[in-house]
This record gives sequence, C-alpha cells and structure tokens, in this order.
Amino acid sequence: MSLGAQPPAQPSHNNHAKKQKGTNNNKANSGSANTNKNGKIKSDASLATKTALLTNGHNSVQEKGVQKNGDVQPSSAVKQNGVHNHNSVGKNGDINDSEDEFVPVKKGKQKNSTTSYAAAAAKNPSPPKTLSNEVTINVSSTSSVTNDTSQETPPESVSTDVCQKSDVSDSDSRVSMPTESILNTTDSSLVANKETVVEDESEEKKGDQEVVFIQDVGFTIKIVSPGTQSFDIQVSSMELVQEIHQILMDREDTCHRTCFSLQLDGATLDNFAELKNIDGLKEGSVIKVVEEPYTMREARIHVRHVRDLLKSLDSSDAYTGTECNSLAFLNIITQGDILEKKKTRPESVDCTPPDYIMPGSKERPLLPLHPITKESKGPQCIKVLTTSGWNPPPGPRKMNGDLLYLHVVSMEDRHFHITACARGFYLNQSTEETFNPKAASPSHLSHSLIDLLSSISQAFKRSFSTIQRRRTQKHPFERVNTPYQVYSWTAPNIEHTIDAIRAEDTFSSKLGYEEHIPGQTRDWNEELQTTRELSRKNLPERLLRERAIFKVHSDFVAAATRGAMAVVDGNVMAINPGEEAKMQMFIWNNIFFSLGFDVRDHYKELGGDAAAFVAPRNDLQGVRVYSAVDLEGLYTLGTVVIDYRGYRVTAQSIIPGILEKEQEQSVIYGSIDFGKTVLTHPKYMELLSKAGLQLKILPHSVTSAKGESVELCSSVECKGIVGNDGRHYILDLLRTFPPDVNFLKLEGVELPEEVKALGFPIEHKHKLCCLRQELVDSFVEARYLMFIRYAAYHLQQLGIKKQKGKELPEIKEKDEIIVKSSKIKEAPVETEIIEKVEIKDKVTKIEKKSKKEAAKKEVVDSPIVNNNEDKNKVLVESEPIIKTTSSDQKEIVINGDVKEEPKEKPSDINVVLSENDSVDTDEAKKIVESITESISNGNKQEMAESTRDIVRAAARSVGSLKDAEFDIRFNPDVFSEGIKHACSEDELSKQRHLVKEAASFLVTTQIPNFIRDCLDHSSAPMDGSTLADALHTRGINIRYLGRVCSLLSQVKSLSYLHTIAVSEIILRAAKHIFTTYIQGCDLMSMSQGISHFLNCLLCGAPVPLPPLSEELHFRSSKKKGKKRTRPSGNNNNDSSDWTTLTPKNLWQQIKQELKSYWGWALPTDSIDSTVEMYGFQKISLLRSFCVKVGLQILLREYDFDSKNKVIFNTSDIMNVFPVVKHINPRASDAYNFYTTGQSKIQAGQVRDGHELITEALNLLNNVYGPMHPEIAQCLRMVARLCYVTGEHREAMAYQQKAVLMSERVNGIDHPYTITEYTHLALYCFANSQVSSALKLLYRARYLALLVCGENHPEIALLDSNISLILHAVGEYELSLRFLERAAALTAACHGPRSLKTAAARHLLARTLSCLGDFRAALQHERETYSIYKQQFGENHEKTRESSDCLRHLTHQAVVLQKKMNDIYTGRAPCAPPIHIQPPSMGSVLDMLNVINGILFVQISSQDIEHFKAEIEKRQLKELTPDGLTSPGLVENRELIISNKDAIESSSS
Repeated sequence: MSLGAQPPAQPSHNNHAKKQKGTNNNKANSGSANTNKNGKIKSDASLATKTALLTNGHNSVQEKGVQKNGDVQPSSAVKQNGVHNHNSVGKNGDINDSEDEFVPVKKGKQKNSTTSYAAAAAKNPSPPKTLSNEVTINVSSTSSVTNDTSQETPPESVSTDVCQKSDVSDSDSRVSMPTESILNTTDSSLVANKETVVEDESEEKKGDQEVVFIQDVGFTIKIVSPGTQSFDIQVSSMELVQEIHQILMDREDTCHRTCFSLQLDGATLDNFAELKNIDGLKEGSVIKVVEEPYTMREARIHVRHVRDLLKSLDSSDAYTGTECNSLAFLNIITQGDILEKKKTRPESVDCTPPDYIMPGSKERPLLPLHPITKESKGPQCIKVLTTSGWNPPPGPRKMNGDLLYLHVVSMEDRHFHITACARGFYLNQSTEETFNPKAASPSHLSHSLIDLLSSISQAFKRSFSTIQRRRTQKHPFERVNTPYQVYSWTAPNIEHTIDAIRAEDTFSSKLGYEEHIPGQTRDWNEELQTTRELSRKNLPERLLRERAIFKVHSDFVAAATRGAMAVVDGNVMAINPGEEAKMQMFIWNNIFFSLGFDVRDHYKELGGDAAAFVAPRNDLQGVRVYSAVDLEGLYTLGTVVIDYRGYRVTAQSIIPGILEKEQEQSVIYGSIDFGKTVLTHPKYMELLSKAGLQLKILPHSVTSAKGESVELCSSVECKGIVGNDGRHYILDLLRTFPPDVNFLKLEGVELPEEVKALGFPIEHKHKLCCLRQELVDSFVEARYLMFIRYAAYHLQQLGIKKQKGKELPEIKEKDEIIVKSSKIKEAPVETEIIEKVEIKDKVTKIEKKSKKEAAKKEVVDSPIVNNNEDKNKVLVESEPIIKTTSSDQKEIVINGDVKEEPKEKPSDINVVLSENDSVDTDEAKKIVESITESISNGNKQEMAESTRDIVRAAARSVGSLKDAEFDIRFNPDVFSEGIKHACSEDELSKQRHLVKEAASFLVTTQIPNFIRDCLDHSSAPMDGSTLADALHTRGINIRYLGRVCSLLSQVKSLSYLHTIAVSEIILRAAKHIFTTYIQGCDLMSMSQGISHFLNCLLCGAPVPLPPLSEELHFRSSKKKGKKRTRPSGNNNNDSSDWTTLTPKNLWQQIKQELKSYWGWALPTDSIDSTVEMYGFQKISLLRSFCVKVGLQILLREYDFDSKNKVIFNTSDIMNVFPVVKHINPRASDAYNFYTTGQSKIQAGQVRDGHELITEALNLLNNVYGPMHPEIAQCLRMVARLCYVTGEHREAMAYQQKAVLMSERVNGIDHPYTITEYTHLALYCFANSQVSSALKLLYRARYLALLVCGENHPEIALLDSNISLILHAVGEYELSLRFLERAAALTAACHGPRSLKTAAARHLLARTLSCLGDFRAALQHERETYSIYKQQFGENHEKTRESSDCLRHLTHQAVVLQKKMNDIYTGRAPCAPPIHIQPPSMGSVLDMLNVINGILFVQISSQDIEHFKAEIEKRQLKELTPDGLTSPGLVENRELIISNKDAIESSSS
C-alpha cells in the first residue's frame, strides 16, 4: 500500500507523500461514549478527536476483527499506511502480499502451550513481571527457565516462557527493545518501557477463548482511470476503500488526481467501507475512477497537492524543521537502492576510503555529513504558482461557478491566469492589471491542474515527468512524515523561493486552526482525556486506544511547539498584557502557555528563577509517571516543555472551567500556598493511594495553619481540581518524588559518613532537587533483597536450632554487615569499585527465583521509564549467566558482554552472606511471606515469639516503615520547609532516614555500578545524550555528573568515557550561561550575539567585541522606559549587555558554574588548554552544543585551528529551533509480543520467536504509524533474526528500513544510526555487495569520528569490520592500517592481556603474513598464544589453534629466509614470488560474524541433557555470584549467541 496523499475527504497542507490516511469508519468511535458522575452522557470525542482517529493513518482494528457473532479478535495483519511487515513494498508504494495471515487463538486455559501468541498478549497486556528496566537484546536469562515456571504461572496468564526474561541475538549490548531517549531513546531510547494496563476484572476471570481464524485475503482488482491505461493492483480484504485512494494519489500516472470517486458496477464506494464488506467485489473486479466536481475546498486541496508534488524532491522542509520532514542519506551513500543492486565480484570493488576517515587523520570535515548531490534536487517545473490577487471571485463570477483564481509564470516566462471551477481548471484572459474572467482561446479546460500546465508549457511537462520518476524511485520511508519533528544542526544555504501555500500557512491556518477541521479549534484537553477513557478490555480495543492516544499526543506536541515559538516570537497576545513581560501568560489554540520565571515570588523560598526554571521539568516527570500508571479516573494535563531562544515555555491543556473562577475556589485537594492551607478529598485519596502503591508514595498527614490534620498521598504542592467535565485532574506534580538530600543543606540533618566523605551535601541553586523514579525503584528492590536474605537466613537457623533443641540467640536490631554490603564506599579505581559492587551482586543474585514468585503479588508493575519498577522485579544489570564454551572455562555474560570469570577475591562479606548461599530461597520466600501475613493478620497463636522477632528485626534492618512486614515508601514532603507533620517524631525520623538512605544508595551503589558496567563495556555511550540516557536508566541525575567525572578520571581504560563526560558537563554549564545570555539579545542582533558566543566558547584566536551599530543604539535608546511586550528574562532595559562577553569572561563563568552546580573543578581556563588536557574535538563540542540549545549553523568547513581569525560570523547562524520535552505514550501489547518473542528465542524456539517479534512489528506500526524509534529497534531485531536463520536478503531489506528510519527519527549522526549502518554493512557483505558494505562502514566511521573522535571502542569494532572486508578483496596494506588502529584501541580499552586483544593480534598476524612480513606476524601470534595459554591453559582449543598457526608462520618464515639466503649467495637468480592464498568470502563472513557477536555453536541432544543436569547439580550445591545460568539457553541444536564481545571466546 502506498504512503500516499491526503484524500479529498481529509484536507491537509502536508506533503502528498507524508499525509495521514483516513482509516476508520464511524463504528470506530461508537463504543467510546462515557457517562460522567451526574449521569449525563459524555461525548466519546469532539469532532477533532473523531477526525484524529479517522486520520490516524491506520486500518481499523475493530472493523478488521469483527466476526459474525460480534466478538472482536485481533488481526495479525495490522498494517500502517500500507507498509506491511510481512510483505514487500514496491517502488510506487504497491504491496505484494506474500501469503494470507491469521492468528490462531486456542480455546481453553493457557498452560505451557506456545501456540496462542495473540491470546497471550491479549490476556497479559502488561509485560512479564520479571523483566528488567533494560530488556536488552542480549541480556542473560533468569535462572531455570524450564524447571520452575509451571508452578509460577497462573492458568489464566500468559504461557510459561512468556514470563521469562529473554535473550535475543543482537550484537549491540546497549540496544534494548524500546526507549526514551533506543533506544531515547530520549528519554531513553533504548530502554524498554513497561506500559501498565489495568485489566477489567471480569476479563481476567475468563479462561477460555474461542478458536478464531482471522484471514486477510489478498486479491487483484483492475483500475480504469481517465487518460491512462488500466492497471492491476493487489489489495487485502481488510483494507478500506480509502487506501485505494492512497495508492492512486501516489502512483506516477494517477498522482495528479485528488477529486474523484471509485465506482464498482456504477455504484459509488464508501471511502470508509472495508473491501470484504462490498458486495460484488472479487478477484478481477473492475473499479472505475470517476472525476467529481470541485468545491472551493476541493480546489484548494488540489492546488496544495500540486505544489506538494512539485516540491517532493526538495529537502528544504527537512532543513527548516517543518511538516515533520527529516533527512535520510542512505541511498545516496550506497548510490542507489541496495535491494536492486547486483552482486559484485571482489576484484571489481572500488574500496579506497576518503583520506579523512583513515586511521590517524586529524581532519574532521563537515561537508560530507550532508552528501547532497545535484540529482537530489529536482528540476524546476514552474517559476511561480500562486493564488491570484484577483481573489476572491466577485459575486457575478461566483454565480458563474468561479471558485478561485491562480497566477502562473512558466519556465518560458509566459504569464497565465487560471480559473478554478466545478469542472476543473481553465485559462482566463486576466492580466496583472486587468480583470477579465472570460475563458481564453483555447481555454484548455482540464480536470487536473497538472494536465493544464503540461498542455501550456513543454518545459513543465518534461520536468514534471522527471520529478515523478525520481519521486517514485525514493523509498517510502524517505517520504513519510515522522511523529515528532527532528531538527538538523547544520544546513546548507537554501534558496528562498516564492511559495504562496507556505505564506498562507504562516498567516492563516497555523495560528490556531487545524486545516482538516475548518473553522474550529481543537479541544486538546477533551481529546487527550477522551482517548484515555477508551475501552481497553481486549487487544483490538487496546490497540485502538493506544493508537488514538499516540495520534492525539503527537498532534498536541506539534501544536504546543508552534504555539511556544509564536509566544516567544511575540506573535501571541498575553491574557494579562498589563503585567511585566516575564509574568505574562498566553492562550493559543486552546493551549495554556506560561514562562519559566518566578511569578509573584512564588518560588522565592525554593530558589527563585532557578526553581521556576526547573519546576516544569519536574512537573513533566510527574505527569510521565502518573500517565504511565494509567489509573482509571485519575487525569493529568497534556504537558509539553519547550526551550526556545533562552526561554522555557510550559504548554498545558486547559481544564474545563478553570478559567472561570479563581484557583482558590477550584482546588479541592492539596495546597496553593506551600502547606499553610491544605485540603484533602476522599476521591483523590482513593485514586492517589492506588497510584502511590506503584510509585512508592507514602500516605501521610500534615497540619495546616489552622491546626487541622490533613491526610495526603502526594506532596502538598500537588493540586486536585474537578473540572466542569466531572473529571478529577491532578497538576503541579513537581515534587512527586522524594527530595535529594545530597543537594540540600538542611539544619540538623546529618548525612551518612561515607556520603559526607564524598563532599556532600552540595548546596544547589534551588531546592527542587528530587530523586528519579528509576532510583527509587532500584533502592526499594535492593532493600527488599536484604529483607528476604536476613529473614530467610535466620528462619533457617531457627529451624535448625529447633531441631537440635537449642535456643535461638537474641537477634540484633540491625544486621550491620548486610547494611554494610548495601553501601559501597568510594573506591579508588577499577579493583575496589568492581570488588565492592560484586559484594552487592552476591546479595542481588541469591534471590532471583524467589522474587519471580513475588512478582505475582503486585497488581500491576510500575510502568516508569526505567522499569526498575518495584520490589518484586529482577535486577538484570548485575545478573550474570554462565555460558560454557568448548572447554571447562566459564565465561560470564553481564548485560550481553562476555568476560572471563574473575578469580575469587577475599572479601569481608559476613558469615550470614556466605552461609546463606545454601538457603533454598524459594522455600525461604514462602516462609517469610506466610509469617508476614500471619503477623499482619494478628494470628499470633500460630507464631512463636522468636519467629516474629526475626521478621521484625529484618524489617528494622532495612528501615521498613512497618514493624511486621516489608514496607518501603517515601513521604515527598518529609524535608519540605514550612510544613508541619502530623505524625509522631519517631515515624518522621524513620521516613527521613529512608530518604537519606536512598540518596546515599545513589552515590555509594548506583554510580559505582555504572562505572562497573562501563568497565564491562556493557554500556559504552558515544556522546553526551547517550551518556545522559545511561545515567538516567540507573536513576542517576545529571547533577551527579561531576561525581561521575571524578570516578572516571581514575580508570585509565575508560579515558574515552571520561572525555565524553567532561565535555558534557562543560557544555551543560555553557548552556546555562547561554540561556540567560540569549534572553538579553535583541531580535535584530540575534545571529550576531549567537556567533559571538560561539566564538568566545570555541575560538582560540582573539575575539573582538562585536560592534553595536547606530541602528541598534537608536533602538535601544528608544526602548528605554518603554514597557516591552515580548517576554524577556533580561532585567536591564539596555539589550546590548551581550556585547561585553569575552572568551576569558565566559570561561570564568563556566568554571564558576561547574563548581557551584556540580561541585567539580575545571583546572583550565581557556578552550585551547581544555582541548589539550582532555583530548576534545572542537567539531564534536560544536555539534553537541548546537543540539543542546537548538542551534542550526551553516554547512561549511570551519577553521577551528586559526590563531588570528574568528571561527563564526553572523551568516553562519541559520536558525534557532525549539528543544522539546514531552511524555512518550507506549505500545504495551507490542512490547509484550516482543518480550514473549525474546523468551521463545531464549528457549531455542527461533521460528516461534521470529513470528512473535514480526507480529510485534505489526502492532508497533498499528499504534505508532510507519515511523518511530521503537519500530527502528524492532526492525533491527527482525533483520538480525532473518540473518541468523540464513535469510540474508530479507535481513538486508529489514535493516535497510531500520537505517532509513533511524536517520529520520533519531538523526543522521545519532549514535543509534551509526550502529544501524554497521549492521547493514554486514548484511550487504553477506549478500555479496562488497562495495556497498565498505561505503556503509566508511560512512559509519566518519559519523563516529564526528561524534566522539577516534578513541572510542566503537571505532575498534568498525575498524575490524573494515579491515576484514579490505582483506577479503586483497587490499592488505589498507587492511593493515585499520587493523593496527583496532588492535591499539582494543588493548587500551580492554587491556593488553584481554581475549579481545588476543583476537585482534591474531588478525594482525594473518594480514602481515599475507604481506610477507612473517617476522612481525610471528611476534603478534606469539602474543596471542601467550594470552590464550595464560587464560585457558595449553590444552584449550584456542591455544592449540594459535600454536598451529605459530608453527605454520614459522615454517613460512624459514622457507622465505632460505630462499632469500639463496639469492644472497647467488644460488637463486631472483626473488621468489610470494604465493598468497586469498581468503574465501565464506571464511571472511565467518570472522565478521565473530567480530559482530554472532556465533553458531553446534550442540548435540546428549550435550544439552548433560548440560542441564550439570547446571541443576551446580544450582543445588551452591549459588555463587557467578553461578546463575539458564538451561533454556541451549534447547536448540543450533545455539545462537548474540554478543558484541563474543570475540573474546573465539578465534579465527
């Protein structure tokens, strides 16, 4: 199906190839009516919501799944904009269905069946509870997949292996099934967010499902269109008639038609009817295209469509950041579509890399970032196409059918005036000076404007056919629009042409009116809340609901962004125009806008403007978590935070009725004066208590100024307002999470000694520092493990002593060592950090299986961004599995990284920890739970006093708020000033202690854990944004970046990450200064001010003060004393303060900011000394800074090394873009399918897993549309599965889509895009497209150099790939240069004696031997042999292979030396030719697989059984930190292990 244009029924101003399709019929909205409290029927949606659902660009799931009995079942063939994932998309957008698709839904209860994929997802909308916050594609499995699951899985839940955490082959251990930020993507882009879905109770009780086969039948129909030959298209029975419209509006020969209907046997077809419901439509039916008469609206749509067709090759929208267009260069890099290329022979490959990507090159050019070719911009068809100044038609002409007039200037410089009427378009006799509406002779009446223009201009006809040909050659993913706007930080000079449509958009439809709802603004709040109220009882309903939520949300983000820019640019009038500029508020397009300044000293006690600036971001975090909890009956506002031109603008949907009365009258819960007056409400307490269970928020009481005790389940700042629509809204969620006491200096509050030793507390600029939800979840998880360990051990000891008749000794209130093990003191470098983190791991790993059962206790998992949700969820980051190789050597896989097993180090772990390794944790867990329940239920008769003491002591040891059970929750108001707490001093002390412990946990555990993960290379951020994502994933705030930098500086092997971290902290300090600096820039001097700031930041040459022109002096003097209407944070009337900035001044400010904000001292005081000390690249600093503050600069080469000339001038500043933060709605069922598929693959059921993940791709398309970062991740996964199952061409096709999509939604130079390029290169090589593979790797290396420089481990991987392919085509000298760089990097990052270094040296020896340098080859191979012998012993396979290689090289060297001696002595006449046997392509591919982490290991059935038995024995004997494994990993004869670092366990 095409990604075609907007049909007449849905007008839009978007590009024809990027518009959404109407897809649903009226039935889609029929089931969503709701009744509010007073019994009135509440409309399911406004007209806008209905239109949003209709124009969402998806097929109607409800319609597809409606069976004769009225039941709704999911369809497997969920398609978005016609892009089927089971089918191939043709060049013109046609789809060739490969086969019918169906979903088997098995009747009966779900036990250990693996057949009912759809039923599994439908029954378990929330993801498996044992998943980690990073469901990484190659994270290890939890233990005992096959043994214990049958008793853990309730009959009505998903099948057994759905509940297991999974491992799927993928080489990039950092890539997870999506994030924020990917992947982040994001916020974390690569973090797989759980979406909580509250199921209907009655739905959960249903154990049976009928057997339903939903068939999507494909058939061919014939289309007869006027003016063209008839043609056949293939359609699906579940498609809508509307989708045939899309095909026709995208096809080259019919794309110029917009106003037509489709007729079958003379009957006009309903656009929103499904093809299967049309009588008489069958294989071979003939559908006629019938031209319909135009209306004014249809004529405008047609003109806009023509303009879009003429601009279809133009990239100006992508550079200007409009219409959700973005850049993609893949097909330019590969010089055409790789799927259409023929296989190339190695000898015909042009493999010379450009000089700037060669190892050691210091050149970092910017122009290759945008490889724009002459062909990329189409030929000009027409000089001017605009609406005429004679519009609108006068009354008499309206009576004659005139709709509008156009003015056209052809390429031949002929001027035409055109009339649009009901029958089409014709030439009239008007000129620029004279109005004469009569038809010209000949009039050339045409129903299509394209036909008319083609008949009057031969140049138009030629150029338009060229544009059409090139347009249809573009991949659909290059043309469809993205859900959120992606901005480019560089842009070439773009010619500005006359465009009436663009001008019309600027001054009409963009100021508050959406084009597809003429004359009506959208009620954003009603749309956002109504979509959340849609039913979610089964899969089709949930898909429809999530699709509507995502569509409305993305529209809201786009509208809020436009509005915020209009506010800052001064295009919106304030609702309080008499106030000071920074106190003004705005309403635009039914959205409320406020600025990030302290209005009326509201935040005076909390930090003034600094607090007001950070409050919207905190509020957004609160909105994110409450939206993710998705509690029925509790509503949050649509919230978007936009940073633009130095201003922070908060955009919010408007609560119905809130503008009609004062806030004091509206608020019925919370406080509007920071705790003096506090209100509560039973309904709010009920709702917030439910949410608080998942968010770990403690219900607490505060005392108001009147002395009344008021109970709350949120911070006092949180306000509850019941809107006129009867909905319960919460807002001002800026203190949803507990305060971070490490950055608050509080009287009488003492932090733990180990925290104070690290320099805390640091007094922050504001008092709104809060812990992240990810940190709260990790902390609760760690405390829960301590609680279970303590209780289980002592209960076991109690049982033993009772058997012996001995009395249990008195238990201390605190188990000092357990508590000690949870706090890792600052360790100097690698050894202590890793050793002490391993102590914590020992605690963590023991209780894995017990926690899986505990997961059933929770009603729903907390769906926070990090997904390290609750006390019952497994920590995966520290969970190793053992993977056996061909010897007895064990390798630990941590987050997908293979590392040799560390030797046991003596540690100070308490006897309790070591002895308790033998505790049967499942049994202990049950004992603890039964005891806890008995105590809490008051069944004291059943409990011995000593047993109760054990559990109470365990609760006390972890700081539980309840004596008899585990209860860790936080009071967000516990350190808030001015709030009187109604609880006892003892309870308050407990609550405060917990908050201090959580802050301590961040510093002493989470940050060292992050360093440990980096040492394992399970986390290797490439730039500041991916570093921030990695920190946020572990709950580490950016304000701890100074602490992270200090730790990284002590680890030599992480010097590359230290460089990234220091550059990030410096640029963030610069951003803080730039924010206030740019506010003081007058609009007329904006580009001058920005270029001056960049020069002060990055230029080593003297930077002269910018001259202030007479015009600017004149403007400034006139403005003095005059009230400014534009919002400004500049308190001075003189707007020329920015001109006084100097490089020295700026770097002093940066140093002060670093010290005050992060507590980190910068030892240098200029850019050049800083670059020299930390090894920065100025181009990387420029890129990162531009992305952070939303700058776009001119695409040209900048001379960063000049000592006498500034780098930037005013013409280099192209634009300023908004930086937008918003929540990310999730596709929960797709995620569930994905993780279930991972579990299948983990269990060896690759085919089933492949099908499930492909189905997840369909569901993602259904919810998100064709473009989304999570879809890019899923495409990469499907591509990898195709590759490991031998379907190399399919792998290449899927990965091509992944690359294009990552370029479009993440950015052309995003780290994830670099990874996608690397994967595609491997698949191209496997398909014998050697030249394309090299071009892709060269592009990936160039991007990596631009982003992070040459010292990153990712460069080593790229260089290894490049060298192997160059080796394959006989370019040994070039190959050697890349290999030497890869070997040096590997030794630096992994150590000179690591297995990776051994493999790199072996490759070097192989290449050197091909060059005839046997002496050097022998030296490298000896090192390889030495490392293998030390690590594995002499009898290991690797050692023997290396030994054989040594013998071979020695023999070759001896033979060569003898021949050389013969020459010297005159026995031989000339030098002998060196016979080099070039490696086969197959052997090179095998080595590429190893380097990229794909191993195929043959295992017999007997080996599998033996392996399982051995594992079970080992688990029974002991559970050491290195002893958890998963026998489910090897259930298949062919074990697929995906691990980027698997090269450590392999050799050539």
